Amino acid sequence: MYEKTFPNKRFKHTVQFLKSHIETTSVILDLGIKNPLSDMLKSEGYDVTNTTGIDLDLDTSEIENSNANVVTAFEIFEHLLSPFTVLKSIKADKLVASIPLKLWFASAYRSKTDMRDRHYHEFEDWQFDWLLEKSGWRIIASEKWTNPTRKIGLRPLLRWFTPRYYIVYAERISE
Repeated sequence: MYEKTFPNKRFKHTVQFLKSHIETTSVILDLGIKNPLSDMLKSEGYDVTNTTGIDLDLDTSEIENSNANVVTAFEIFEHLLSPFTVLKSIKADKLVASIPLKLWFASAYRSKTDMRDRHYHEFEDWQFDWLLEKSGWRIIASEKWTNPTRKIGLRPLLRWFTPRYYIVYAERISE
């Protein structure tokens, strides 16, 4: 159904992971504007609503006012100055989130043309786990996968063996 090229390989892994943990009857709030991945989730039968593009570092009202029972956050936390604040504001009891992992052989992503498109954080898996636990989430399942390219060089070779993406399914810890 999905090609094995970027970003479709990432999308395929994400959809498979979500389907293995979240029922299609769930109501999902996807952090971030409508995108091809949220459209894929809808085509898989999920009821998905996206945030409208507000700056989640400054305004979490769309998260706080949502009636969704699942929140998804696919490659968004690395763009936020304060992902802790966003994670604490989630009212849903289930979370599926993915992040690009910090790679020792590549510097953090920074767009040269879009000042908003930067990674303030690139996590190692244990750092993201700690952030989730500290903000009130218990990790139930997680996976990692690579992002190989067809380019020649040392870094492209390392991308065949070094995981680039990390996804977790977590549930809210009862207070």
